[in-house]
Amino acid sequence: MSTNVTTLSNGLRVASHAMPHLETVSLGVWVASGARHERPDQHGLSHLLEHMAFKGTATRTAQRIAEEIEDIGGDLNAATGLDMTAYYARVLKGDDGIALNILADILLNSSFSTDELNKERSVIQQEIAAAQDDPDDVVFELVQQAAFPGQALGRPILGTEASVGALQASDLRAFLAEHYTPESMVIAAAGAINHEKLVRHVEALFGGLTRAEPRGEQRARYAGGIASSARPYEQSHVVIGLPAPSYLEDDFYAAQVFSGLFGGGMSSRLFQEIRENRGLCYSIYSSVWGLRDAGMLAVHAATSPDNIEPLAVIVAEQLHDVAARGPTAAELQRSSAQLKSGLLMALESSSVRAEQMARHLLTYDALIPANELVARVDAVSRDAVRAVASRIASGVPTVAVLGSGRKSRAQAERTADIFARASLPAATLGT
Repeated sequence: MSTNVTTLSNGLRVASHAMPHLETVSLGVWVASGARHERPDQHGLSHLLEHMAFKGTATRTAQRIAEEIEDIGGDLNAATGLDMTAYYARVLKGDDGIALNILADILLNSSFSTDELNKERSVIQQEIAAAQDDPDDVVFELVQQAAFPGQALGRPILGTEASVGALQASDLRAFLAEHYTPESMVIAAAGAINHEKLVRHVEALFGGLTRAEPRGEQRARYAGGIASSARPYEQSHVVIGLPAPSYLEDDFYAAQVFSGLFGGGMSSRLFQEIRENRGLCYSIYSSVWGLRDAGMLAVHAATSPDNIEPLAVIVAEQLHDVAARGPTAAELQRSSAQLKSGLLMALESSSVRAEQMARHLLTYDALIPANELVARVDAVSRDAVRAVASRIASGVPTVAVLGSGRKSRAQAERTADIFARASLPAATLGT
């Protein structure tokens, strides 16, 4: 297996990882532009743009795009994130040129016809309505809004019914010209791929893109706070967020290891103490996500309204305990092993491999080999986990609660107060 990176004269980077044992290839275009780059009047534009890319070009109808990729047994999709948008395909060996041609066409030649735009606005407005019926989606939107108020990071990626309804084709074209520039794009492929052939195809299709002036990016400002919804659901949902390292910080991997032993699996502290020993919920988990300039640990649980406070007390106690004493040697070993196995197992997928290369180039301007990633996990010590847990515990909490009706606001306030007292000895937290 070999990995190669070539930078075209216009700044666009092409990365490939040959996996000769595969009979398929995964490839795509990753753009360092997402929901966080939208102005208030552009809310939801990145996601709408991703949808509209499949709705016709100067030479292909939406139906023809679907037929061409499925004629060769492939699939085509896209995804919008806070800081990145991806357009990708998976096809059989030898068909990467066809897939790349389609990807280039939908990105460079989309027609944005009025009829298709009107239909897709309606589709996305239905998607927004569906998300509002999912308490998991709603509670995470609430915690994001409270953590990053008044910022694009705090707004739902999908936009709102009103904001999407106001967007026009001219807005899409202007956003493309400003953000979809060659130095902000990476084309990556993994699987049955030949790098030199890939570069020639990319040069022919994307070589005409011209460089643009670097654009600034509003720095994330984590604030913390509370958010709630009085809308009733079958269960109460609570998310407790705390500031964590960004993925450019040295202790990001320590935060990942901490999250694993704290609430990452069935052997984690939160699962064992809250579900297994106390029976306070069916599922509870923690995760750490990071951007270039911000990160957050999030603990999510769905439970009955009466269980929220005792559950929150235990979460705070366990957080404080790791911050004060550090993890046990067994916890450190187990979480590190889980993190490494998850990383290496994922990289056996050509799709994950292609995405990782693109993300590394857009984030670090270099590829990080798998053995170096494993070494970074292995380097995490008990002291490093204790230190990052202490840092997280000292942060301003963000709490979102829904499903308890009018009680939700008070429960969010009480939960935030419990975590604001996280520096108190664990035995006093529940008093």
